Amino acid sequence: MPNGTVYLIGAGPGDPGLITVRGRERLGAADVVVYDRLAHPALLDYARPEAERVYVGKASARHAMKQPEINALLVEQALQGKTVARLKGGDPFVFGRGGEEAEACRAAGVPFEVVPGVTSAIAAPAYAGIPVTHRDAASSFAVITGHERDDATESGTREPGAAEGRRNWATIAHAADTLIFLMGVESLPEIAARLQEHGRSPETPVALVQWGTWPRQRVVTGTLATIVEERLRAGLTPPAVCVVGDVVRLREELRWFDDPAVRPLLGKRALVTRAREQASALSDLLRARGAEPVEFPVIKIARLEDYSGLDSALSRLRQYDWAVFTSANAVPIVAERLEASGRDARAFGTTKIAAIGPATAEALRQQLGLRADFVPTEAVAEAVIAQWPEAEMQGKRVLLPRAAEAREILPEKLHERGATVDVLPVYETVLDASSAESLRAQLQNGELDILTFTSSSTVRNFAQALTEGDTASLPVLVGNALVAAIGPITADTARELGLTPQIVAEEHTIPGLVAALEEHYRHA
Repeated sequence: MPNGTVYLIGAGPGDPGLITVRGRERLGAADVVVYDRLAHPALLDYARPEAERVYVGKASARHAMKQPEINALLVEQALQGKTVARLKGGDPFVFGRGGEEAEACRAAGVPFEVVPGVTSAIAAPAYAGIPVTHRDAASSFAVITGHERDDATESGTREPGAAEGRRNWATIAHAADTLIFLMGVESLPEIAARLQEHGRSPETPVALVQWGTWPRQRVVTGTLATIVEERLRAGLTPPAVCVVGDVVRLREELRWFDDPAVRPLLGKRALVTRAREQASALSDLLRARGAEPVEFPVIKIARLEDYSGLDSALSRLRQYDWAVFTSANAVPIVAERLEASGRDARAFGTTKIAAIGPATAEALRQQLGLRADFVPTEAVAEAVIAQWPEAEMQGKRVLLPRAAEAREILPEKLHERGATVDVLPVYETVLDASSAESLRAQLQNGELDILTFTSSSTVRNFAQALTEGDTASLPVLVGNALVAAIGPITADTARELGLTPQIVAEEHTIPGLVAALEEHYRHA
């Protein structure tokens, strides 16, 4: 069997949007993904569902797998003919042990490729509003490890070893205008003392950027004389980047990512309960506004086994005056069934299209090339009836492809107006409780600030997954977490289960829900 290839991929500093296009492509082609602690979990979604995922994360002196074992794992998998994605925080060749992993591959005759990543040495200061160079403050920068390994032990200890001799503090202190130390939090007292000892002024500005580019990012500033005390006062722990130099003074003028006036959701941990296929849209919006989305897809969109009824209806679309799409979930299924029968959007002919919500309208446009004739101003069935564009529906025929468990108000009201409504279930939403234990622990520990619900089914399945039917315990479990509903129907379902929505979006869309959250926290 020919050897596989190992791809040493830089995952970037944390923000999943900072991975390179090449890195994302190689992730999507991998059979095995070997990933670190500082690689954002969302990046694993770019891997194929069937790809094996192996965690080898390292924290200070706590390693899921030691470096020689990681090297052996990469080689072993590649020798089995597998494509291996080694996903490493930051850049693989900037204190990422990528050189050692590449050497192991070369020694074993395994092909490898290095996919550079955005290093936290530059990205973390940038997200803190600190440019590492500036015409008026710094014309050079140096990146330095905060500690050297002990050659006799596994990297991660703080015991001085023979390798410490490589750090010439007299040279480091004046190596560049801006000094950037990675992995230096625990050795901060030594760094500050040594730099002052070798000529750096005690008044030199210093910034510590913890979890740089992540929504949980924190920044502590001081001087070489005060930064150790400031760090202890703030309780700041690894991982953090230490920036030393006059460029730190620019932070107050240039800070952007962690400015609460600009990002009112900064640092909030928000639960996303949408189906896995739909979660990214809400997660991306939350992340862009400073929140940290925690995805817990309590529902799965399940296809039905029998589509003969839908196929029959699509074969005689010309008999329908209207086709009403109540959710974007139905659109790809209709598109697939049309394709399977050798037809396309032209089959709709003169049939008018109604779409509940702009997301559904956009799905119709993108996947079927259909522009909706009617989109109500509110994404609820009541608004469809109130704003229906035709006063007379006597003798009209309506096709309604929808979820198996949808409310009956829409077909009932159209029937009352004289229409014949063919309701065709095309998918169902089923409970996904695979991560319930982890979520329950986070709620009990008060680790979630916001719970978002985008449909009644997400509320019901959330309750079922966490309480196994004993919903009386739900309010206690949720505690002080803010409950946000996309619209009044979802809010009513939450109330029925004992939850009190503090936010009900006026615009019943994902952007409307996020806007309502921003407005709430802006005035909190």
